[in-house]
Amino acid sequence: MNIEMVEKADHLSLLDIWEASVRATHDFLAEEDLQQLKPLILEQYFDAVHLKCAKNDNGEILGFCGVHDGNIEMLFISPDARGKGIGSMLATHAIEELGATKVDVNEQNEQALGFYQHIGFSVTGRSPVDGQGKPYPLLHMTLYSIEGL
Repeated sequence: MNIEMVEKADHLSLLDIWEASVRATHDFLAEEDLQQLKPLILEQYFDAVHLKCAKNDNGEILGFCGVHDGNIEMLFISPDARGKGIGSMLATHAIEELGATKVDVNEQNEQALGFYQHIGFSVTGRSPVDGQGKPYPLLHMTLYSIEGL
């Protein structure tokens, strides 16, 4: 497994991973909200973060992470590749190489909450709405120790 910079040509592949991952983990998200997010992810959000991806030995992207100003803004793993350490590898890279110490997690996404708590993040605050003002509360988390990595 290699962590590499993301090329613009990879953005459509990342969008596919994002959508598959969101469908597997964000069952609280309305279909309309997901469809509204897709063009924003592709046209704005990817360009607003430092993007890294995890590729297998065949060059297939299995997951990606985006960091901006010390915040993990996105961390998504292909559903077929979940549970194989790729998320931990990308999170470790984001922390150690990109200086990430914060992340916002949808309160309803218990899997992500547990993952970040396992690797040393703690909840430090809560917002009643997400970044688009939708009624999906966010938990603000800060890294206090690198325990699970």
